[in-house]
Parts: sequence; C-alpha cells; structure tokens
Amino acid sequence: MGLKIEGFEGSGTFEKGVHPPGRKNFSTDIPIEVIPTPKKVVLPMSQHIGAPCASQVKAKQEVTFGEVIGKAKAFVSAPIHSPINGKVLKAANVTLPNGRRVPAIPIKAEGDQLEGKALMDEIFGGDWSKDCAGKYDPKAISDAINDAGIVGLGGAAFPTHVKIMPNEDKPIDALLINGCECEPYLTPDYRMMIEFPEAIIAGSLLAGHAVGAKKIVIGIEDNKPKAVESMEKAAAGTGIKIARLKTKYPQGSEKHLIMSVMKRKVPPGGLPIEVGAAVSNVGTVAAIAGAVLKKKPLTHRVVCVTGAGINNPKNLLVPMGISYGELIDFCGGLTKDAARIISGGPMMGFAFADLSTPVTKGASGVTILTNKDVKKADETACVRCGRCVDVCPLDLVPSKLAVGSRNSNLDVVQKYNIMACLECGCCSYTCPASLPIVQLIRMGKAMVAASAKK
Repeated sequence: MGLKIEGFEGSGTFEKGVHPPGRKNFSTDIPIEVIPTPKKVVLPMSQHIGAPCASQVKAKQEVTFGEVIGKAKAFVSAPIHSPINGKVLKAANVTLPNGRRVPAIPIKAEGDQLEGKALMDEIFGGDWSKDCAGKYDPKAISDAINDAGIVGLGGAAFPTHVKIMPNEDKPIDALLINGCECEPYLTPDYRMMIEFPEAIIAGSLLAGHAVGAKKIVIGIEDNKPKAVESMEKAAAGTGIKIARLKTKYPQGSEKHLIMSVMKRKVPPGGLPIEVGAAVSNVGTVAAIAGAVLKKKPLTHRVVCVTGAGINNPKNLLVPMGISYGELIDFCGGLTKDAARIISGGPMMGFAFADLSTPVTKGASGVTILTNKDVKKADETACVRCGRCVDVCPLDLVPSKLAVGSRNSNLDVVQKYNIMACLECGCCSYTCPASLPIVQLIRMGKAMVAASAKK
C-alpha cells in the first residue's frame, strides 16, 4: 500500500528508480554490539561536507572522552571530538575511501575507557522525554547540534545545524525523517529503529521544534514492518506520523523522500527548504537527542559489517577513527573468496583496499563482496538504449554525462547538469553495456570543480 497520511499529498513513491536485491539478511536480525576500545584512533579533520576543522591539540597532549580536538572555522563545518581517553600522537595524513587525502589527529588510548554496556547506556540508554521540545529555544537546539559536531549520518555528512535552524525567510511546513535505508546490505538505521526508537522520537521532536515544522513524518520502506511497528509504538501520543513508503531505490534520497511524502519537487540544484521541507536521518536525530538532552557530542556511530565476504556480519557501535581493518577482524575476518571491500553499500559506496583507513562520521557500513558478487560482463560500447535515462530519478541523461566526462568535455557535462547528479548508481545498475557511469560522472564532477578554481 502507498502512503495514506492526512495532510500529505504524496503517493508513497516516486517516478523512475530501480529495485536492486536488498541482501540485508546478513545483518538485519543481529543486535547492535559495542566494539572494544581500540589501541588507537585516527581522526580526520574533514569528516563532513564543508570546511575542514583546525586541530586544537598538540602531540603528547592528554585528551578526554568528548573533548574537542578539531574546531570548525566556518559555518558549513562541524567540530570533531575525541571518542576515547588518551594521548595525542604526531599529526598525520590519511586517505579516505573516496580518495581524498586529509590531515588527521591520531590518539593513543590510555587510562580507563567508557565501553561495553556502560558506553551503550551513555549514548542510547535512559528515558527520552516526549515533551522535551517546548522546553528549548529553537536556536539553542541548533547551537547544541553545532557544538556536538553532528552531521548527516545517512552518508552525506552535511553539517546538521545548517539544516536544523530557524529560518523566517523560508518557513518549513514539514520535517521528514529518513528511515528508508534503501541502500542494499546496510542495516544500522534498521537496528536503531528496532532497538532505540525512543531516542529517534525525542530527536525528531527537538529537530521539528527547531525548524518550526508543523508536521513530522518518519518515512520507512514497506519491506521493514518490524521497524514500522517499533516506531509507531514509540511515536504514540507525539503527533509524529509513520509513513510506509513503497520499497524502491533511491527512496532515501531527500528529494525523492519529499516527493513520496509531500508530492513536491525540489528544483535542480535546489534544497528541500525551497519547498518547505527539512530532511534528516534516523541516526542523526538520535544524535540530536543526545546532544540536546544529554549534552553529548558525536563520538560514536552504528556501523554494519556485512556481505558474503565477511565471516560474522555484525552491527557495531564504534568510535570515530577506528580502522576498517579492526572492524573486519572483530567480525571474524574475510572469507577466502572475499574480493572487494566497500565503504558504504554497493550502489553509492567507495571501494578501497587500505584497511588502516579510519571510520568517519558518514560511514554507515562496510560491505564485503565475493568473487561471485563482483563478477560482471566486460564493458562494451554504449548502444544508446536509453535505459539509464529511463531509471534516472533526477531526469538526467547519464550516458551523455559519462561520454562527456570520458572525453574531458567540460561544455557537455555542464550542459547536461552533471552537478545535479546524486551518484545513486541507478544508471550503472541498469546499463547493459556495463559502463562505469557513476565513476565517470565522479571524474566529470572533479573536472568541473577544477575548472571553477582557475
């Protein structure tokens, strides 16, 4: 069934898109577990969209859990906090899964650490008030989000205080909370909706109050009935609506979530606020609840380690800066036929090989595929079949963008609006010629960005 919520015109779905296999069975029923404190964390100073942070610490300095080690120097940025007690090591540079080389602060764990059940309770435990929102000034909520270093935990890592703040010039009618988790394999949002729905509801109420939204809706795809049931129970009496949306990829994209719920189209290059909406992720609003009600910064997040290439798939609460290799080791290591490691999911994630790479705020999972999973047909020439156009949820012409990028044709990629692409991967998924369309588009975007600096 589609969406049937009073006051909203959406049908519960959007045009185009694809239906890739979900493959969430590896970790969907595995409760969240706290990973032991690592011997060292490495914290990149750029874990978000926007300006990088400036280090606030020096080598050999002792730091405590939650202490600011990276200060945001711009409006679109987010501070970084230590997830452990320890001593700062010599500054370094690290390469992130997307290929960016950024400065980082390593911290060696020393002394007693908050971990295990105590850490889980500190972040998600206790009572979450359902009448908390009115006790806080909207600006105070936005400031608390900023101070806590919260960014979008669905993957985009956009600084949340920029979205969740009062705006008299562009009033917001509705706050939409993304619980779709449409990316194949990934399950951290699902587990949070099952295990910690009260924190999500409290954060949603606070965020809704901060932006002045009259309505709050949590959108969940209809292939997650247990999550729907859990969230409906937690939302009872709050006025928050739970929308069962039709399962389709990329339902979790904010533009398509708005279309599914509100039947409003965000213009190309535009933002949700332009159509009276604000969008946040379930994990993000849970972090908002912690920041406002418990004064806790964002130091940990839930990450799933999943796929046929890992021996024991898990959903883990991990500190920022832990290495991907430590997550893999904790889950029993790679299988013999493991072939590809992806930060994120197979549609929008980045394949990488260096297991010392640190986990950042935007890392929702690590997917390990086998040789069988990655086996594909050899790339052939584009036959102009138009399938990529048929499925593109933003009505772009991916084939034109791919050819323009491959030929370094700046005029073509700009003419066909390459910067509007959200890199969802629908085009690559459906391409019969097995063209690496998304990778080419990423190349084209880098070309456009480089030309803008000249």
